[in-house]
Amino acid sequence: MTAPETLYTRTKPYARDYPWKSWWCILSTTFLLLAAAAGTLPDLPLGLRLICSALTGLLLVRLFVIYHDQQHRAILPKSRLAAIFMRLFGICALCPSAIWRSSHDYHHAHNSKLRSAYIGSYPIMTKEQYQATGGGERLLYLLMRHPLTILSGYVIVFLFGMVILPFFSAPRRNLDSVPALLLHLALGVTLVMCFGWLALELTLVVPFFIAGALGAYLFYAQHNFPGVIFKDQGGWTYEGAALESSSYLKTNPLMAWFTGNIGYHHIHHLNHRIPFYRLPETYRAIPELQKAKTTTLHPFDIFRCLRLKVWCVETQRMVGVRGL
Repeated sequence: MTAPETLYTRTKPYARDYPWKSWWCILSTTFLLLAAAAGTLPDLPLGLRLICSALTGLLLVRLFVIYHDQQHRAILPKSRLAAIFMRLFGICALCPSAIWRSSHDYHHAHNSKLRSAYIGSYPIMTKEQYQATGGGERLLYLLMRHPLTILSGYVIVFLFGMVILPFFSAPRRNLDSVPALLLHLALGVTLVMCFGWLALELTLVVPFFIAGALGAYLFYAQHNFPGVIFKDQGGWTYEGAALESSSYLKTNPLMAWFTGNIGYHHIHHLNHRIPFYRLPETYRAIPELQKAKTTTLHPFDIFRCLRLKVWCVETQRMVGVRGL
């Protein structure tokens, strides 16, 4: 007698990459990223340079999602060249491989667990915990989830959270932080010396600001949205955490391309070995996945997500803190 087929089992046929397509996505995105970055340098009209600067930021997001998939071994799992290339990208993107993999793997294993949700994600307090904490701890908690913190993802989430803090916490384990920081500083100094301060802004600061803010918000909205469920250890299941505690963030086709289909986050958490370019295919093939809890990048939906602060055990939903 065979075991009953689980939803995870039904996703397994899609958890295989096409090496030619994976390499095409890596190389074409890298080429477009470098071309857009080159377009931010002098000798072009300012308007075109601004467009190229924004495109550089969005292409950084796409290549980061590809990097994220390679770190999960969803694409090119046996390619030594891909591993080296992506490790170098992680250093350049202020997200070194060792730091990212340890925190992100923990996040996948403990997604939506109330007592284990802090590593690799935004902290979650219950209403009772929030009411029992002192003013300083409350302030720190709210600052970590504040919209301005998310908007400043470039500095707070990536430069500080992914590079500086991990190095000072465990220097030997996080040595990649050193070249990441030095390379970033060296690029900034080179841009100023060779092309001026405007080049620094358009080639480095604005793209990383856009990529950091969008990336930090995607991290947030994937697990902090109306209808999200958090559980203690006893009621937690891997499949339940994927379907009830991970959002389907709907986007238009262009933003889906720039964000590497990461909006299908419930499917990614159900089976992280599915390549990003096969997530829409998986969604269409399995009807149960089409019943996901959704959000969007519409300002109203962004506001609805950002206002959520603490988990109310009584009502089993995320609520704001006004009036608590």
